[in-house]
Amino acid sequence: MSALPNSSNGLIVREQEPLNLEMPFGTLGGFTTPNESFYVRCHFPIPEIAVADWRLRIEGEIENAFELTYEELLEMERRTIPATLECAGNNRIFLEAKVKGVQWGLGAVGNASWTGVPLSAVLERAKVKTAAIEVILEGTDEGEIANPPRPAGKISYARSLPMAKALTDVLLAYEMNGEKLSASHGFPLRAIVPGWYAMASVKWLRRMIVTSEPFAGYYQSIDYTFWERRGTLPTLLPISEQQVKAEIARPENGETVPADATVRVHGAAWSGEAEIAKVEISFDAGSSWHPAKLSGESAKNAWRLWEYEWRTPEKADRQTIMARATDSRGRVQPFNRNADRGTYMINHVLPVAVEVG
Repeated sequence: MSALPNSSNGLIVREQEPLNLEMPFGTLGGFTTPNESFYVRCHFPIPEIAVADWRLRIEGEIENAFELTYEELLEMERRTIPATLECAGNNRIFLEAKVKGVQWGLGAVGNASWTGVPLSAVLERAKVKTAAIEVILEGTDEGEIANPPRPAGKISYARSLPMAKALTDVLLAYEMNGEKLSASHGFPLRAIVPGWYAMASVKWLRRMIVTSEPFAGYYQSIDYTFWERRGTLPTLLPISEQQVKAEIARPENGETVPADATVRVHGAAWSGEAEIAKVEISFDAGSSWHPAKLSGESAKNAWRLWEYEWRTPEKADRQTIMARATDSRGRVQPFNRNADRGTYMINHVLPVAVEVG
């Protein structure tokens, strides 16, 4: 892996314009990712929003269209949930050959405690019509798409959710780890879609459109899509649920560890709407696997920390460490990359090479 770009407040700068910052995954230190360490993903420049002028508009296939001010949102029912957000392109730098897109390493992922209003409460007030099938979430951020196929002029970032998901556990969040959202994390309001890749957790929300037709916007049908095999025919679908994955935080790739010593191998694992059942470690290219210890209590839609006490070889050597996760649905992290996923949903086992001695 090539040298890392310059850092910004300890984060790795992957792009300056628009701003895209990555947490060095080797700094993983606990269940909750501090706000200042949480990765930042932007598609367009961060919008400047005056909260006094900001409104959230709800319209479409509803009986009661209305707007909410920031103060009105703060007066509504509050809920706090833990949720792991992962960019759909996390780990892209490890793909061979190099592909387009932000060259994320291991750290376009983080876990936080989010506080806000259940989307279901807003939809209940709006009185959704029976024909409704989706909710479109539109952000304030906007810009032009660089590469074709693309629409002309500026567009806003927007994604849709099926009504079943929207009514289940989606949060309209205004706090992150007990603090007001920062501009880079979506102030004044962002969606949190638990268990889904973070492209669904639209930031800088300004409008929600309830629709009776499938949404086919740019970030729903052109970008953030993958091929799914249905029989012999590949079908293009929008990306949604996170895939089962374990990542090694330490030792890092290229790190030197002492010989004939006990070294802590540790990291995190997650699996969308399922929970992590186990994490295993291999030192022989997957011929044998050893159970790692899971830390803390399991929390729905949040990662699980794990660790393994490794007795290193007595003599200097080069070792390769692998970690794989299994979730509560019985899904096992794959050994090989699924090419139908293009540059997204990268969850195959990533070896870490270290020097012993």
